[in-house]
Amino acid sequence: MALPTTRILVNYEEQQAAFEDFLKSFKSSATETTDALEDLNLEEDGLSEDYDFMDDDEDARARSGQRRAATRAPKRKYIQLLQDVSDRTTSQVTIDLDELDQYERGLVDEGTSLKLVSSIQSNAYHYIEIFSRAVDKVMPEPTKDPTFKDDVLDIILTQRSKRNERVEEAVEQGINSGMPESIFPPALTRRYTLNFKPITPSGSSSERNSKALAVRNVRGEHLGHLITVRGIATRVSDVKPSVQVNAYSCDRCGCEIFQPVTTKQFTPMTECPSSDCKSNNSKGQLFLSTRASKFLPFQEVKIQEMADQVPVGHIPRQLTIQCHGALVRKVTPGDVVDVAGIFLPTPYTGFKAIRAGLLTDTYLEAQHVHQHKKAYDDMLLAPTTVRRMGELEQSGQLYEYLSRSIAPEIFGHVDVKKALLLQLIGGVSKTMGDGMSIRGDINVCLMGDPGVAKSQLLKYITKVAPRGIYTTGRGSSGVGLTAAVMRDPVTDEMVLEGGALVLADNGTCCIDEFDKMDDSDRTAIHEVMEQQTISIAKAGITTTLNARTAILAAANPLYGRYNPRISPVENINLPAALLSRFDILFLILDTPSREADEDLARHVTYVHIHNSHPDPPEGGLIFTPQEVRQWVARARSFRPVIPKTVSDYLVGAYVRLRQQQKRDEASKKTFTHTSPRTLLGIMRLSQALARLRFATEVITEDVDEALRLVEVSKASLYTDERDRRGDQSASTKIFNLVRGMRDSGAAAVGEGRSGELDMRRVRERVLAKGFTLQQLEACLDEYAGLDIWQTAAEGTRLVFIETGDDEDLDDEYAY
Repeated sequence: MALPTTRILVNYEEQQAAFEDFLKSFKSSATETTDALEDLNLEEDGLSEDYDFMDDDEDARARSGQRRAATRAPKRKYIQLLQDVSDRTTSQVTIDLDELDQYERGLVDEGTSLKLVSSIQSNAYHYIEIFSRAVDKVMPEPTKDPTFKDDVLDIILTQRSKRNERVEEAVEQGINSGMPESIFPPALTRRYTLNFKPITPSGSSSERNSKALAVRNVRGEHLGHLITVRGIATRVSDVKPSVQVNAYSCDRCGCEIFQPVTTKQFTPMTECPSSDCKSNNSKGQLFLSTRASKFLPFQEVKIQEMADQVPVGHIPRQLTIQCHGALVRKVTPGDVVDVAGIFLPTPYTGFKAIRAGLLTDTYLEAQHVHQHKKAYDDMLLAPTTVRRMGELEQSGQLYEYLSRSIAPEIFGHVDVKKALLLQLIGGVSKTMGDGMSIRGDINVCLMGDPGVAKSQLLKYITKVAPRGIYTTGRGSSGVGLTAAVMRDPVTDEMVLEGGALVLADNGTCCIDEFDKMDDSDRTAIHEVMEQQTISIAKAGITTTLNARTAILAAANPLYGRYNPRISPVENINLPAALLSRFDILFLILDTPSREADEDLARHVTYVHIHNSHPDPPEGGLIFTPQEVRQWVARARSFRPVIPKTVSDYLVGAYVRLRQQQKRDEASKKTFTHTSPRTLLGIMRLSQALARLRFATEVITEDVDEALRLVEVSKASLYTDERDRRGDQSASTKIFNLVRGMRDSGAAAVGEGRSGELDMRRVRERVLAKGFTLQQLEACLDEYAGLDIWQTAAEGTRLVFIETGDDEDLDDEYAY
């Protein structure tokens, strides 16, 4: 009985012919960048005076018009790409399925339906070979011959291509000219790797096939299909050469033998299979020819499910990604990526096959990698975005707008959000001539009562930062934060797998429940916070890993809530060596106040009713996380310096801070020590503020704002009983603001007494806080009548009158 036969559903010859026509005829439209640059050409209409001497040159104007027309005209994209491959300037051919789908819709309009895109999506591995044959036929001739400067592989491939042509001509003419019988396999002569770029969800109607899947949603029905999987890269192997074609030479007949390798393991050939050796019955020995073989870079990547994709009670699943050619080194640990690839099975080999039985392992053959949050250096800003940034920069309210955009659903915490914005921007990292490095990342610690939205702020920073890692103190060990030693399944060697701090390199690591970590685990962070390295000496591996990350920690006081009856040192149960490494340590207290509680309740109920944050007051702006990331990327491109005048001002401010700390120690009000690290922290905050202004120099106003933030971070400890009773008048608020400027050294005049403030800076600070000039003058008159301060030098200075201890003065003039 004859076996049943089935008709092939597709015609591969017709599809290959369609692929060839697509490569030859597809034309790409003019790019948006070219259009934007053309719009910026101000000399086109003769508006520039420097262009007048060209007005009489008709040939020049004609050439200019031809260039503009050629720029705007559609170009044959793939013909130009294949020409670059033929000229050995590129080795990657990426076929965009969106463009192929557009071409196929044109064929459907003509009455032809070949199902090109759907066939590739359902049988991608086979269509890579079919498309490669089409590329080989369409490949144009090179415009330049190889030279000695080219790679050896280029020269050998050129010689092989010419030799193939001579062999084919001889076979067609029936001439036996002594040429070898075997010709080179196509995989050896292809100077490129071909990959498919998947259809974007908005590109066509087949959105179901192009949607990014979670790792646990990849099923057996996806075998052989082109799918897209989303996850976070946890481990990336070294790049090693993977053999594609093995070449041998016979020591008897001199024949070259090629062995294509398509599986994970193969058996090398030992005997020559040529007809010459077979006819003479001489078993020629084969020797491996490495220069004639073809290798591709190979890298294995492990991706893990995102936290929001894991069901309740489950642990994240992993998937192995195999990258070849130009796709290697595209992913680093910690990246959130969408990987489009071919889902394939791979059987176990060796002893694993005996244990596994009928089971097989699966992997994803990568075709395209898309990173969700690019690094700041890799972000490209559109001309319209840069133009809008310039307009908002002129308004002078950029600092307020961006800080208000940090977690806008969270009410209040204005100064905390400003500190978090400056942490995203960071200071300037420097490397000295002798190799010593000075960190520019800003470390922030948020201490506070429960329910003040510390964890929500950490989650938002994780979303905005390009490499943001969120972890908790109880859920992290010292090894989980630094690095773990494990055996690599590919090379069977002992390797290091980076922890949270290594994954957050050049990013932000947010650690919640910082106070609940074990002391042995917490010591692993000390080196990272100051030296920004991790030293490892485990299992014979002695190395130093980079951990250039900014630490954002959130902790609760020792007794759950802050106890005002005991000292700050007893409330904050963290070692002094760790506290000194934080540039800013905020203590957020939940103190009852009628007005503040009403505003908070209205804000929370509005967010729950409307599912969005309230509109900003007075016509302000709220930026999305993507826009905040663009602002931060542009700000980080500047490297401001500190001039001599600002340096002298900074020295005087530091001296006053040391004096203030000495007075606080006498009254037992201090919980951190003013050290040279404090000075470095103020410099980093000042540089971040200068970056936010897109400036190249730090000014004294930046130093004043940095000093104010440092003072405000401690101000909650010094809150007197009169503030807790709810005196919220404008005069009292202005007085507290000016007194905070005096305590921090901001707006101080010269290096003299700390009680003299520059009236102009005081006025600017008070007006920036939303108070009017009349309220400031009323406050000045009120407290001048109480002999607390007086104006001097025709109103240019504000001088505090020293009348004993500040606490006695505050009790006497509380209201």
